[in-house]
Amino acid sequence: MTMDPLVMLTDVDAATDDLLRTAADLDPTAVGNPSRLPGWTVGHVLTHVARNADALTNLLTWARTGVETPPYASAEAREAGIQEGAGRPLREQLEDIRAAHERFADAGAAMPAGAWAFMLPWLGQSAAAVPWTRLREVTVHHADLGLAYTPADWSDAFALRLLREIVAGADAAWPSMRLRPFGIEHALTIGDHPDPPVVGGPTKSIAAWLTGRGDGTDLTVAPDGELPTPARWK
Repeated sequence: MTMDPLVMLTDVDAATDDLLRTAADLDPTAVGNPSRLPGWTVGHVLTHVARNADALTNLLTWARTGVETPPYASAEAREAGIQEGAGRPLREQLEDIRAAHERFADAGAAMPAGAWAFMLPWLGQSAAAVPWTRLREVTVHHADLGLAYTPADWSDAFALRLLREIVAGADAAWPSMRLRPFGIEHALTIGDHPDPPVVGGPTKSIAAWLTGRGDGTDLTVAPDGELPTPARWK
């Protein structure tokens, strides 16, 4: 998967269209149904997807103008926005996602080439990471809706990048393990144990398991035994 933020913006377009097509097939009353995220309904997930687009639009605006523009006014404001929007009718939810995506896409298109190098304290990375951040949110939460779309529908490129990001960001709360996704020459290692358990399987399945979106039943572990218990992701 490319690192070029402009190209990745087109991936965000496609992922958003995919999510909207999935959600458009919902019964209008389904916004109140449980999602795959504990404590969140389908409406919570859809509202979060919209508000996340606005949050990342703020970051792109910050990078472009140099004027500090936090993603959310506060953690409390973020939570309140999700709670307040969760019960809205399905049509309103989908229109909200479309409008928020358009604002995000316009902010991306307005970025001068040099602005992508602007370091964003909130991300701890440059603005060039924002399109990937948005793609990750849309794609993972698409699976969280609890509908036909699952992590098995993720592309291999997306799953591998997500997996590498998880490994790079793993802290002391994570158990040591060595990951061997099928078709990947070099293992990925979490922790500093000299001889950690080795977990193997499809890249999508490993990424889903580490993010709490899969149970790991199609993974192997050596030496024989139970899979390690991943730390909570996100």
